[in-house]
Amino acid sequence: MTNARLKELAPAEIHLNPGDFYFGDGNVRLHTLLGSCVAITLWHPVFRFGGMCHFMLPKRSRREGEPLNGRYGDEAMQLFLKEIARFNTRPGEYQAKIFGGGNMFHAMKVGKTPEVAGRNITLARAALHADGFELCAEDVGGNGHRRIIFNLNDGSVWVRHEKKQVVNAA
Repeated sequence: MTNARLKELAPAEIHLNPGDFYFGDGNVRLHTLLGSCVAITLWHPVFRFGGMCHFMLPKRSRREGEPLNGRYGDEAMQLFLKEIARFNTRPGEYQAKIFGGGNMFHAMKVGKTPEVAGRNITLARAALHADGFELCAEDVGGNGHRRIIFNLNDGSVWVRHEKKQVVNAA
């Protein structure tokens, strides 16, 4: 097989930054790096499509008419619900997973979840439950970064915990 053919078969690689949202299908892998932020992945196992959000804060005071912003968990969930309706599916048909909400500050007690991270985790769990999704997996809390890769072709999610780097001033 030629290199050109291999490139053609390789999945599209899309990186989500904080506040980004993606929903679709096909040969796509979504990547993100999480600290105290939370990512929610949704995947429809029958139709083989889904999406991921990467939110920074649980919610904000949104003015009427202001567009939805994926930086906020409650609004990212509304973006998911719009896409689910557009695909004529229901929340209970999806596999839902949440990731992130880690302690990013070395000065904080190890094992203690910071307030923002904890609120992000709580919002993700509560919003999924309230909207009728079944949470089938989570990797939340703890210390340090996580790299997430979500394969829309088969619904698999890979998580790699990054070692926290401590710099000593000498």
